[in-house]
Amino acid sequence: MTPAIRLLLKQKISHKTHQYQHQKSAVSYGQEAATMLNVPPVQVFKTLVACLDNNALVVAIIPITAQLNMKLLAKAAGAKKAKMAQAKDVERSTGYVLGGVSPLGQKKRLQTFLDNSANVHQAIFISAGKRGLEIEISAKDLLHASAATLADLQQG
Repeated sequence: MTPAIRLLLKQKISHKTHQYQHQKSAVSYGQEAATMLNVPPVQVFKTLVACLDNNALVVAIIPITAQLNMKLLAKAAGAKKAKMAQAKDVERSTGYVLGGVSPLGQKKRLQTFLDNSANVHQAIFISAGKRGLEIEISAKDLLHASAATLADLQQG
């Protein structure tokens, strides 16, 4: 059981977990999840960690079909600039490996932003904290569990 799942159980937040056999040859972890779980890719969200100009790390949760707009993320976080965080910083601050980073149950709670598009789905899929394990959850429950802020984050 991952820290993400433990957090949801502790907070009694409704969710479902889905497990599949992760293929080491997978190019895109999110696309692999969509294919293996037979769900539309727009419902599968990736967790990205960015570094702001003040060196703070923030989390952006966007559909796997979208590109993160760094300017919009920086604006949402009250910063001037943002860039993708270094892999070692992501793993150290979240406690998760790349491809399995969950927005929930991170070692260090980071300011988190969820793309507005999550609201159009009854449920979205996010990483449960390891490759091959996904959490199905409503956007409302994810916002609550992660203390996230809704924002427009997609490249336009």
